[in-house]
Amino acid sequence: MSTNVDDQKLEQKPVFKASSFQIIKASKKKYVWKSLKQIIASEKTLPWPEDCVHYGSINAPPSFKPPQKFSDLSGLPAPYTDPQTRLRYANKEEYATIIDLPMDITAGYLALRGATSIVG
Repeated sequence: MSTNVDDQKLEQKPVFKASSFQIIKASKKKYVWKSLKQIIASEKTLPWPEDCVHYGSINAPPSFKPPQKFSDLSGLPAPYTDPQTRLRYANKEEYATIIDLPMDITAGYLALRGATSIVG
């Protein structure tokens, strides 16, 4: 009796599935993220109304806050500047490192930041 019931269950197809239903395997290709430059370029090609706001149309006024300064060695917020070398530092350990640096490396740090060369 149980074999007859099992045979009936196998023969019955689910009502909610269509007969043309097929399983398609997803590709193993990973999603590639777009950069902001690519997003702006693709938005410029689309026809936008005049009052629509998108990445390319946002015009922000200049900030009234001064730019935040970061340490030249560690990248941490730097409240201090060495008056001799003009390198920015965050704590006393970085200052001890700055004192021991030769002038060519100090000039390299300033060049990376885009600061003017050392005077004196």
